Amino acid sequence: MYILIISLVTFFAALLTFFSGFGLGTILTPVMLIFFPPEIAISLTGIVHFSNNIFKLSIVGKNFDKTVLLKFGIPAILASFIGAYALFYISNNTFYKHNLFYQTFEVSYLDFIISIILIIFALFDLIPFLNKIKFNKSILPLGGFLTGFFGGLTGNQGALRSAFIIKLNLERTVFIATTVVISFFVDLTRIGIYASKINAFEISESLGLGSAAIFSAIFGSFIGYKFLKKITLNFIRNLVAFMILSIAFLLLMGIL
Repeated sequence: MYILIISLVTFFAALLTFFSGFGLGTILTPVMLIFFPPEIAISLTGIVHFSNNIFKLSIVGKNFDKTVLLKFGIPAILASFIGAYALFYISNNTFYKHNLFYQTFEVSYLDFIISIILIIFALFDLIPFLNKIKFNKSILPLGGFLTGFFGGLTGNQGALRSAFIIKLNLERTVFIATTVVISFFVDLTRIGIYASKINAFEISESLGLGSAAIFSAIFGSFIGYKFLKKITLNFIRNLVAFMILSIAFLLLMGIL
């Protein structure tokens, strides 16, 4: 039964996040954690995410924007190392706690800051007056640095990445392809870490589930690709804004 549940969640998450450029890992990890210990859940999610990115590269990857990739991606990769290093020196103490459904949730200072940043970016797309403000490619290095830094520091980077790039008003296929390429290189970095430890996790016992999840993710992305011509950039902008607000809310609640 759990294989069916995870496969369905993976399919719909991959379909939804094909357009937004982020969210598959965010949606799938909590579901995996219901059935597996953290190291297995994170590793399986990483493998599914990486495999799905390879498939998406094969169908839309050639349409990426080279300027965005270089000006955004390189600072993001460099800043992710800085963020990961800073993790050991920056205090991530609890900002506040609350009880929900007989459970206590904690929200750190960093998660709170990221939530506020995400909400501000979402409002830029949802409020008509702010929506008229345009970004140009000169802001890409700053966007890449912030995305990479917070990604290395907290693991949350997909939403920030899409929030910056969507404001460039790239053609929908170019936007999707560019976020896929950047995400692929991020996955390539972290999957190497998982591979060095994967034997200790006894991941072989979950190969059946992993295969089903990978197939479901690829099928979801394939269906998303088939609908791509019917999807407008305005729809993608609204979807990104909605998903950013959802993630910000879950961070503020301490659920993510």
